[in-house]
Amino acid sequence: MKVVFILLASVLQQVISTTTTIGNDNSEFLVLDYYKETCPLAQEIVALNVELAVLENPRMAASLLRLQFHDCFVMGCDASVLLDSDGGMLSEKEAGPNLNSLHGFEVIDKIKYRLEEACPLTVSCADILAMAARDAVASRGGPRWEVSLGRKDSLRASFDGANQFLPSPNSSLKSLIANFKEQGLAIPDLVALSGSHTVGKARCLSFRQRAHEVRNPQENYDKYKRYNTFRRILRSICPKSGKDNQLAPLDFNTPARFDNHYFLNILEGRGLLGSDNVLITQDKEGEIIRQVWAYASNQHLFFESFVNSMIKMGNINVLTGTQGEIRKNCRRLEIKIPVYSNALNI
Repeated sequence: MKVVFILLASVLQQVISTTTTIGNDNSEFLVLDYYKETCPLAQEIVALNVELAVLENPRMAASLLRLQFHDCFVMGCDASVLLDSDGGMLSEKEAGPNLNSLHGFEVIDKIKYRLEEACPLTVSCADILAMAARDAVASRGGPRWEVSLGRKDSLRASFDGANQFLPSPNSSLKSLIANFKEQGLAIPDLVALSGSHTVGKARCLSFRQRAHEVRNPQENYDKYKRYNTFRRILRSICPKSGKDNQLAPLDFNTPARFDNHYFLNILEGRGLLGSDNVLITQDKEGEIIRQVWAYASNQHLFFESFVNSMIKMGNINVLTGTQGEIRKNCRRLEIKIPVYSNALNI
């Protein structure tokens, strides 16, 4: 018991040490009551529409959470991921990590439409993404947190950036750490945010390599038996070829609930994606494994750390003031900027 307490205390100290605001200096201009005078019902409108969308399709909670992640990791939290291709500007939706994978755009469209009715050209698409991600997590039993607002929307998309900076489902631990470091996020943030894989589903294309990998002979026999059963299930869903779009839950135990079961799963070798499994198998220092054990043992600690890391991620390179715009339609720019080559879309 004393050992467990020491481990939890150590992890908690790591988490606290990484909760400082990051991103550019503009994050200090985000405030909790930004729309208090200009659109007082903004948060209620977002929350209601997220609730309705998740009731209609429970998978939408994970989709909305993932939208913010994929937005913030490319140029910052600026709603660039929502833009459609236009002229010489290629949409981030067409990039490899996003193509046929991201969902929830119609929900954001509906929220934006309702907000434009209530308060035209006031609430940014970037702020909608931040609020919707928070409400999506809460709708599945996860924590709820205060979202600072005041982001502006980007004036361009970055197709190349989406291909470069978004982690793949088969990333090595080294690559994941580098991806997160590029955004100013530390290893404890990587582990906490990976916990979002407690909800949602993934396509066969994303976990085929995991389903058909060769077993590590160093793993103990009891763990192997559980893993072998898990692998047989994955192979029945996802053969070596074909059925690329067949879906499997990221968490087979509680697929529709936001909880700490993700960490229990990966400790037993039952993470769906290769990038889940490497948190355990490639952690030579043991730092990540200690954090995983702490979250698996204490859901409250996981929720607390997840909120801190989501707030931190939501502040990455935000645009404020005159740096961006407020779009009327999240898919299209209000200000048209000519794009002469894709080299400008980095």
